[in-house]
Amino acid sequence: MDIIEQFKKQLEGLEVSPEMEEIGEVTEVRDGVVKISGLRGVENFEMVEFEEANVMGLVLNLEEYEVGAVILGSDKDVKEGTTVKRTKKVFSVPVGEDLLGRVVDPLGRPIDGKGEIKAKEYLPLERKGPSVVDRKAITTPLHTGIKMVDALIPIGRGQRELIIGDKGLGKTAIAIDAIINQKNEKNRPYCVYVACGQKKSKIRRLIATLEKEGAMEYTTVVCAFPDDPASFLYLAPFTGATIGEYFRDSKRDALVVYDDLTKQAWAWREISLVLRRPPGREAYPGDVFYLHSRLLERAARLSDEKGGGSLTALPIIETQAGDISGYIPTNVISITDGQIFLDSTLFRKEQKPAINIGTSVSRVGSSAQIKATKKVAGRLKLDLAQFQELERFSEFTEELDPQTKKTIEKGKRMRVLLQQGDMVPMPIEKEVVVIFTGVNSDIEEVPMAKIKEFEADVLKTVELENPEILKEIKETGDMTNATKDKLLEIVKNIKKNYGS
Repeated sequence: MDIIEQFKKQLEGLEVSPEMEEIGEVTEVRDGVVKISGLRGVENFEMVEFEEANVMGLVLNLEEYEVGAVILGSDKDVKEGTTVKRTKKVFSVPVGEDLLGRVVDPLGRPIDGKGEIKAKEYLPLERKGPSVVDRKAITTPLHTGIKMVDALIPIGRGQRELIIGDKGLGKTAIAIDAIINQKNEKNRPYCVYVACGQKKSKIRRLIATLEKEGAMEYTTVVCAFPDDPASFLYLAPFTGATIGEYFRDSKRDALVVYDDLTKQAWAWREISLVLRRPPGREAYPGDVFYLHSRLLERAARLSDEKGGGSLTALPIIETQAGDISGYIPTNVISITDGQIFLDSTLFRKEQKPAINIGTSVSRVGSSAQIKATKKVAGRLKLDLAQFQELERFSEFTEELDPQTKKTIEKGKRMRVLLQQGDMVPMPIEKEVVVIFTGVNSDIEEVPMAKIKEFEADVLKTVELENPEILKEIKETGDMTNATKDKLLEIVKNIKKNYGS
């Protein structure tokens, strides 16, 4: 009998144990990324266990004879020949109210020293964004407490608004102001701040600020530090999105800040190059656009049939020398519903927040504003654009007609009126009063040096003597003609103290 036929006869009736197919071994280890052979049935984004090293891994590459995975933790005990076992579970993180007020790593483990998180529910990290049918139009505002943003670049619940600019211009400050401002909002959104590659000292200061302002009670902070493995920086934004989606899917509102996605793209480039994925433009792999699009597409306002919850995303991108034409900035600009562009020139002129009105835009626009803001801020952007053009023109000539002079003087004062310090968000009803004062009164008559004092006087008078004005705006979201007339009278009387 032929030897092959003898071998076949011996194999007849023998069953191969399924466990034999579930165990593989490491063939290569480099920079926290491993190649594994033997795991024939493993799935993409499945968790695997490195038995001797007591650490987990995440499968990212499925190849013909091997699979590529990232190690979720230290790789010092993972060596060639280390046994790898399938878990048959996709990577999931804990979600729910138990995470509010906590600081966690990208695996959902607490790092704030406040004890274990007893989560009742886990959700997979990679989830599809809602379909077009499951979404509805964005009409509910998400007030940031920043006058310039809420009046000129409004953000709606369910929107994706990019914050972009060079290092140190106040991108994080805008996002933190937005989180702090939710404290006084009706149907307050739950907030998630994702620190991706931020310094530990910065995060400590930030958490201390949130605790001082009473914002940590409705906020979760997800941290991936610069000295963490690249896999943590890659996963952190997805963890934040998953935690936010829990609130969205339970008919509530959530806000997620990704600070910042540039560092996530760097981490994905590092992982991909070690996995030998083909590099393309600026050495990024071909799917780096898909990385950010599948993350940001999860932000949405759900239809009434799906519960009407929302997930708002504020991704942050760091530019080099104001260059928004780089690969990652252009990618994220094309994915989001608008951008807030911070300009270093304005920052040096002490215009804070240093938002460039010309290049900043919200594609949701006035749909995400209350009626009162629409009424008072309707012509503000046009007035400011006109003022900026005239200001540039006036640099080349000294002879200006009275109307042009008036427009320039009013624009200068309006610019000062829109200035705002960090960590001092303003309730929307006060914002409406300030913007109404700038747009509808002759503020060019007020001395330039006293504009901030004038603003404080108007707010103090309205708050102490006419609180019904603020109450009406807050409760109805609108202003009657009688309220407008009363406000104009108050402003007129205050101006008399400033030489008008």
